[in-house]
Amino acid sequence: MRSIYVAAFAFFAATALAGAHTPQQPPHQLFSEGDLKLESGESIRDFSISYVTHGTLNAEKSNAILMVTAISGNHHRIDFMIGPGKALDTDKYFIICTDAIANGLTTSPSNSKTQPHMAFPKFSIRDMVESQYRLLREKFGITHVVAVVGPSMGGMQTLQWGVSHPDFMDSLVAMVPLAKTPGWTVAVLEASRKAIMNDPAWKNGDYDAPPEKGVRLWRDILNLLAARTPDMYSAQFKNGMDVLPWMEQQENAAMKAFDANDWIYQTWAYQAHDVGTTPGFNGDTAKALSSIKANTLIFTGTKDLLNPEFEPIAASKSIPHVTVKTISPGTVTGHASAGGGFPDDVAFLNRETSAFLSGIGKP
Repeated sequence: MRSIYVAAFAFFAATALAGAHTPQQPPHQLFSEGDLKLESGESIRDFSISYVTHGTLNAEKSNAILMVTAISGNHHRIDFMIGPGKALDTDKYFIICTDAIANGLTTSPSNSKTQPHMAFPKFSIRDMVESQYRLLREKFGITHVVAVVGPSMGGMQTLQWGVSHPDFMDSLVAMVPLAKTPGWTVAVLEASRKAIMNDPAWKNGDYDAPPEKGVRLWRDILNLLAARTPDMYSAQFKNGMDVLPWMEQQENAAMKAFDANDWIYQTWAYQAHDVGTTPGFNGDTAKALSSIKANTLIFTGTKDLLNPEFEPIAASKSIPHVTVKTISPGTVTGHASAGGGFPDDVAFLNRETSAFLSGIGKP
């Protein structure tokens, strides 16, 4: 349990406030897709998707892995799994790490010149997937990948990839995902959104400075409650009152790397998600999941209070070729288990994913 205490801050820095580029890292790139047609019929105008790549694409274009990110995260979100000797081995694979719509790097309410702030159209998880599909096809000429990998909202995109493009990949690795967002998660997201939108400084989305009170409360609801567990607090704070100054430190950190409107838009996509509403499945979630052809690995987190583990476990029963594993059995890091902040969880994810991709973990 000591690793929980030592790494607590690292987790939050790695997720909601995902890291900035350093000169030693691969260059951040943008690919223009023109207008991105959304399944609603609207379009995101002048759309560009942000990404970085690791490793080298082979001549046959057969060694690519697509990484998709979590809510409010960016292409650094699973850096702890990328590199020589890690699960996403850059000596073996070409890793394309993408940024989701409205994460502030890909076209978003915070950076769109033609549809800024609340003029931005609502989008879905499937729209995120299609923006990534266009990147692979139009930029790289890739028609098949080894795997699609992602945590949290990235895990949701990963399962959607398997439904939307079942022949496009060999495997799926979905960490703490959802196939259909349950009521509990909708309530958490609604509370986090209200925290921001009820702050007068939000100004109906037209703020010129962060709505500080709202962002602080958002941080408390999402990262300090739903993304953690009571067990983690017990391990970290022997005196319960010591949590209060720590919470303030976490709230202060959120002010430096967070856009309120971007969060609001991503939560709308997150809460409405259901693979069953993919065209052709008439709202039948189980039928949509049963159409997945790829070998699928699902990781769940014990006592996950954001994406409750009961949902992906139930969803897995409809996926034909699936393996389900609890991250670091015996630990209670909840949603944070896929955050990269806890050494035991990092080692587990790298070990199990590597074995799965090499064929050992396939059904």
